[in-house]
Amino acid sequence: MAFRIFIFMFFVSFTSAFSQTKGAVVEEKDDVVKNNVLLKDSLVDGKKPAVTKVLFQNDSLLIQKFEDNFLAAGVDEKWLEELYSNSLYDTVYNSVTEIDFEEVEYPELPTDTLKARLALLNAKTPFNVEYNPSLESVIKSYLKNRRELLQRLINLSAFYFPMFERELDNYNLPLEIKYLAVVESALKPRAKSRVGATGLWQFMFSTGKMYGLDVSSYVDERSDPIKSTEAAAKYLSKLYEIFGDWDLALAAYNSGPGNVTKAIRRSGGYQNYWNIRHNLPRETAGYLPAFLANMYIFEYAEEHGFTKPRPEVAYFETDTIRVKQMITLDQVAEVTGVAIEELQFLNPSYKLDIIPFIKDENYTLRLPRTVIGDFVTNEEQIYAFAKTEFDKREKPLPQFFEADSKTVYKVRSGDFLGKIARKYGVRVSQIKQWNGLRSNDLKIGQRLTIYPRNPHVAVANSTPTKAVTSNGTTYVVKSGDTLWGISQKFPGVSVQNIKDWNGIRSNTLKPGMKLKISKG
Repeated sequence: MAFRIFIFMFFVSFTSAFSQTKGAVVEEKDDVVKNNVLLKDSLVDGKKPAVTKVLFQNDSLLIQKFEDNFLAAGVDEKWLEELYSNSLYDTVYNSVTEIDFEEVEYPELPTDTLKARLALLNAKTPFNVEYNPSLESVIKSYLKNRRELLQRLINLSAFYFPMFERELDNYNLPLEIKYLAVVESALKPRAKSRVGATGLWQFMFSTGKMYGLDVSSYVDERSDPIKSTEAAAKYLSKLYEIFGDWDLALAAYNSGPGNVTKAIRRSGGYQNYWNIRHNLPRETAGYLPAFLANMYIFEYAEEHGFTKPRPEVAYFETDTIRVKQMITLDQVAEVTGVAIEELQFLNPSYKLDIIPFIKDENYTLRLPRTVIGDFVTNEEQIYAFAKTEFDKREKPLPQFFEADSKTVYKVRSGDFLGKIARKYGVRVSQIKQWNGLRSNDLKIGQRLTIYPRNPHVAVANSTPTKAVTSNGTTYVVKSGDTLWGISQKFPGVSVQNIKDWNGIRSNTLKPGMKLKISKG
């Protein structure tokens, strides 16, 4: 019994001492701080023991944002636009269809040097990389006239090639097939040809379905880098099994097995690509030379003055999360701090930037590893936030737009580019391009020109939800508060709204801080 009383008294004394210390830490105004250590007067022995200062914990859902360098930020913005633009695909497509094989003067690459390098390549690959004048003219034409284009492709390859090589190796295919995606799509996951072939490996709708690629209103897995590469590996394996020659397998991949067999018949039974090339469709006639030329230039890039930089986003620095509820990329951007353009680049298969949740389907969200932990830790709150936003939306009858019509949208409180883009079924980058925007910042009352994606886009009621009364609200920060948590207390208010209204640049809050929750 005495022992229990002793334990109880010890606990009471310890709790009382802890409470006094905690209160002392909060009231710092009369204390002395040296080298980030808080010095406290002691009533026990008159000494000043060191007490570790309690630091406020930052918002766990947002990446710490510091003031960025203006020039560097501009470069990053251009890089993201480059990753997402389709202009590169159009340029490469034209370079294949317009090959003329005329002799090109390029003294920087002597013919003897080219022959020796091609012989080395031929020895280590199952493709026929033997020298011929036509291939020489294509290589020299690319080096002379398309240096900037090639450097951009080399930059993009640093992200895509590691994932290509893994899938090709899984199916025991030559790793050099990775260069086929350069010719097919210019490494653009959303590239679409004039006949409807889509994605990095340019699958037609029916062929994609045949090899397990899902295409629906929300998702087009032909644009998914990993799933489409796996499908391409399966398709190319079958074509090689049929023709027994990689050059002919690539020609069949481009124009279909039927066109290749017709070319073989018309040439009198020849089975060498260069002997049947004149009987192939024009695009396919330039297809293999373009593939081999790119293979040579990528393999000897440094010898020709190209640089192989580290990718801005490395594939191995990303990871996936299986979604448990419908969520949009702009909602993910809101809670993680990752730029919407980067999320679109990492998740190109979601056509409307919406990740659906369907039973028995495995839809995933790819994120930088730096935010994976925050997302998983706060998963319940994030999905609750997404559901709340979905539930707030009006669902009137669809309004239809002409495909080539335009509309002018007036920016309202709580709007951001991702939200507007989703409403009209377009991309953030398109809105920025149409309106000459250099950043994602919007002003209330600003007018934006929008060209709706297609005639079947349903537009939600645009009446805004008022976040606060007309005279505004003041919120006093409490211990444990975060910007994201505070924004959830006020419908229609985002983290960025609070930061803008209060002139805050970082996500750090201090207890007792007064925040203005209004635009006034």
